[in-house]
Amino acid sequence: MSHSFFDRSKRLQQLAIAFLASGTLSVATAQAQTPPPAAASSAAGVRLQNTASYQYNAVNFPACDPQTGSNQNCGLTQSIQILNTTNQIGGTFTPTLVDPLGRIVGCAGEALSDYTGFTVALYEVDAADPTGVNLGRLVSLAPTELPDRPGNGIPEGQAPNTANSNPFSLTNGDRGTYNFLLDVQKGQLDAGRSYILVVNPPRNSIYAQRRFRLTVGTRIGNQVSYTATAIDGRPISSGSNDTSVTSTITIRDAAQTSLVLAALNFGAGVCQAQEIQLIKTGDRAAAEPGDTVIYRLLIKNLSSAAINNLTVTDTLPLGFRFLSKSVSGDFRGTAVPITTTQSGSTVTFSIGVALPQGATDPGAVMNIAYAAVVTPDAVRGKGRNSAIVFGQRADNGFEVKDGPAVHQLRIRAGIITDCGTIIGRVFIDKNFDGEQQPGEPGVPNAVIFMDDGNRITTDKDGLFSVANVLPGYRTGVLDLSSIPGYTLAPNLYFSERNSQSRLVHLEPNGMVRMNFAVTPAAGEVKP
Repeated sequence: MSHSFFDRSKRLQQLAIAFLASGTLSVATAQAQTPPPAAASSAAGVRLQNTASYQYNAVNFPACDPQTGSNQNCGLTQSIQILNTTNQIGGTFTPTLVDPLGRIVGCAGEALSDYTGFTVALYEVDAADPTGVNLGRLVSLAPTELPDRPGNGIPEGQAPNTANSNPFSLTNGDRGTYNFLLDVQKGQLDAGRSYILVVNPPRNSIYAQRRFRLTVGTRIGNQVSYTATAIDGRPISSGSNDTSVTSTITIRDAAQTSLVLAALNFGAGVCQAQEIQLIKTGDRAAAEPGDTVIYRLLIKNLSSAAINNLTVTDTLPLGFRFLSKSVSGDFRGTAVPITTTQSGSTVTFSIGVALPQGATDPGAVMNIAYAAVVTPDAVRGKGRNSAIVFGQRADNGFEVKDGPAVHQLRIRAGIITDCGTIIGRVFIDKNFDGEQQPGEPGVPNAVIFMDDGNRITTDKDGLFSVANVLPGYRTGVLDLSSIPGYTLAPNLYFSERNSQSRLVHLEPNGMVRMNFAVTPAAGEVKP
């Protein structure tokens, strides 16, 4: 029987409607095919290929004319099981690089006048260093480009570090900003990863290097939290007087969120490497008990702001007596108030005025002078004293300090001497114990040579003495040729005394004994 095109289309439509209406769809498997790990870390991105297999049962109602019964299967149903797979769905996934963007500023958060020569670098932490402050290798960063050229496998960069260079050189055009793009696929943002951010000033700069430890915390999408800790212990933020060095930043958008590190002493916010300078001088290089020494403390402000709350602690040498009424201070020839306190050998000077900015003015120096008397106890000391200055910047409240500044004074004994005396005897040791006993006579005219070259001769009783001997270890040697008929007496108790020499330790202003035991030589008879 022939059917028109319309009849065939209508039948196909009926089959399709029945197929969809009564069919049951059940997904058996869905597999995502991904490349090996080496390809997953490629800067060009990851190629994704995904297919899915499916299975369902379809119930078919054969077409028939119920009135004529033209089809013998009229009224029956057919169940058809369909098994198939979808076509491959592909695409390229480009890893997102997360960007901690920062800026180098001054102590008060201001932009520097010149960034030429400054570099910023990101280092791994030295794995062998338990303190986590020593530098390891430079972090290997994925290269980037800007503008992006599609299809070359190089991700798009972010200004100012468009090539993702490490280290990165700062420019005046970028006003001290810097950034590094970290690669998620390389695990560079895994929780617990730590880095050290190093800011290097130009050579011969007034600024010093500064380091920060960055520790990655939790990550949710592109939102990464990490802790920045100033390794030098100085405050990170210039906008706070808090001396806490830990700050937590969350990065939500690599192109929009920046981390501003204000660094004292250098760097990621930079202050001068030496913001204050202390110089200590004395009016002489040597002194002896009874002398009065005049000390001077010179304080210079090398920072870009005034310094408040100036305090100097000065530790005097042993045997120096501080004269509190001798203290005076001045700035540019004008007297300044100074409060003095003393605890033991430490003297504290509190200055009642601020020290103005004077980095370019050689005359902007705070002077403090005081006197100390040298006592006899000073001969036991080293004549070395040191001082430390503390202050607080007026612009950001950061603490500044310098020292210790040291002055070395040579102490002479003068009329007070620490020399000692050596006494001794050359005697006949009858019982060989090395000690003189009653009935053991001395030997006259025996010669002893001292370590300094002096020659000593015993008296008629075998006694000798040496005065004004410098303290310390001293040595004497018995000259056996000066006492013919005698030889060294063997010592049965101390083997080290079976020698012509004796070693003694003489204390300052002390006295020590140096005896020599002899015995008649074989065949000799002495009265």
